[in-house]
Amino acid sequence: MQEVREQVPLKPQTTFEIGGSARYFVDVCSESEIGEAIAWARDKSVPFVVLGGGSNVLVPDSGIDGLVIHIVGDLYGAEKGALDAWAGCNLLFLIRTLGAQGYGGWEKLAGIPGTIGGAVRGNAGAFGPEIRDFVEKVRALNSETGEYRDFVNPDCNFSYRHSFFKDHPEWVITVVQVKLAQRSHGDIDMSIRDTIAEREKRHLQNVRAAGSFFMNPKVPQNIIDTFEKEKGVKSREGRVPAGWLIEKAGMKGATVGGAIASLQHPNYIVNMGNATAEDVRSLAAMVKESVKKQFGVELQEEAAIM
Repeated sequence: MQEVREQVPLKPQTTFEIGGSARYFVDVCSESEIGEAIAWARDKSVPFVVLGGGSNVLVPDSGIDGLVIHIVGDLYGAEKGALDAWAGCNLLFLIRTLGAQGYGGWEKLAGIPGTIGGAVRGNAGAFGPEIRDFVEKVRALNSETGEYRDFVNPDCNFSYRHSFFKDHPEWVITVVQVKLAQRSHGDIDMSIRDTIAEREKRHLQNVRAAGSFFMNPKVPQNIIDTFEKEKGVKSREGRVPAGWLIEKAGMKGATVGGAIASLQHPNYIVNMGNATAEDVRSLAAMVKESVKKQFGVELQEEAAIM
């Protein structure tokens, strides 16, 4: 196992760039190192949390009084579109790398921040496709029993921004197996560039945010009708965009301290440079209250508050 460090700042480890320090911190790049880190925490009688790419998480201002196990390393194997990727692999790195080999289909996921392990845990998606559309198998470690298990796609219990692993955090994803389609490298490259350009146009790229802060909620039919009439697009699964509700509730551009509900994409709570975790939590509470008051809809956080 690599060296366990003490009092490591967590701001640089998250896309929000918010939060205090980890009492203990260790990088791990193999299953054996994860096991050793968990054993170390148990031996010291300290709690532990697992951190991947640092997107979709909000670290408290007080930091984490325990061991942060940081999964790192772009380790993968691929043959004829069958990809085995270490959970710490950056998702965009994999999309580009496999695309260069002529395998893809998942280019709409390009630009989603974080790792493939994190993407599986939250069933990340964008512009229609979700990671579940490509996952064949997931290998995971039960941190309580030390058991390893392979989960085929149906075992993962995927649904909108949800998986078995989100409900059962004792299972730590270690390897993800994906099946991709053969396509021309040029088509894949163009699709990646178009997807990232669309994200940049919507100001979703390279901002201090966790990604979408709230999940798109299921809403009554009258709200769906209003959305579809106003936007000219069909609702998916009886849901409407949280950002649309936030804007309609008058919370677009709302601020608390250094946090703002983005003027470009209101479902992105953005750190303007000096936001605290408490600023973000307070702003999120204001947004939820306003949407509930106007629409009777309860927004649920997509971002995990550690």
